Amino acid sequence: MRRTAALALIALLLPGAAAAQTVRARYEVHALGATLLELEARFDLSETAYRIETAFRTRGLAALLVPAEHVSRAQGAFTAQAPAPSAFVSEGTWRGRLRRIVLDWTNREPRVVDLVPDGASDDREPVPEALKRGTMDVLSAFAALTRQVGRTGRCDLTAPVFDGRRRSEIETRSEGRERILPWRNAWHGDALRCGYEGRLVAGFRRDEDRARQEEPQRGTAWVASPYAGAPQIPVRVDIPTRWFGTVTAVLLGAEPVERRAELTR
Repeated sequence: MRRTAALALIALLLPGAAAAQTVRARYEVHALGATLLELEARFDLSETAYRIETAFRTRGLAALLVPAEHVSRAQGAFTAQAPAPSAFVSEGTWRGRLRRIVLDWTNREPRVVDLVPDGASDDREPVPEALKRGTMDVLSAFAALTRQVGRTGRCDLTAPVFDGRRRSEIETRSEGRERILPWRNAWHGDALRCGYEGRLVAGFRRDEDRARQEEPQRGTAWVASPYAGAPQIPVRVDIPTRWFGTVTAVLLGAEPVERRAELTR
């Protein structure tokens, strides 16, 4: 849950009414006075469907300790109750090792199409089938938040998340509005403040302390429109990590781009 939430929570909160265009946003993640990670996110949402993509690579000290490059893509449809994901792909390298997850869904039930490394070599407890039902991938969970913010102007939501190995709960809550002050070349201005919490409920590692893995990971995201006429997207995110404590992702810039073709595996 720690790495999944830390990397994926950048892709948050687009209100559906304003999301007729695809928006590309560029971020940097900072800690201890250094840039640890570069990330680009693409948001493509309408009233009936969504597609989200994130891509990152580590930099500086983080690249020496944990060299990584990764791309995640998700798409699905909006129903009256919740998003209905259809496909999710997450692939890249982590410390020089290939990692890949491919999921699809039928009637809100996920199916693992590809998993590298496979479950037999991952040393995690299996996720019970009952806990997989009704889940979504983490990017689809954030698509659910786009609908919530678009309808209510608030970010109060609970999402059950399955990533092929782990089952988590992600909760978000509204904490009012706040002004982000100028800092380096990052975006600044008035934003909606949203607290979030991620909690692992199944798929625990067998070689790590269970109580420690069950501890909730909490952070904060600030959401705003980065330019005139743009939808609201994350402009700053505070992310808890195991290696660097709390790190901060800041928006460097955002722009409309042409829509891409359908998600392929």
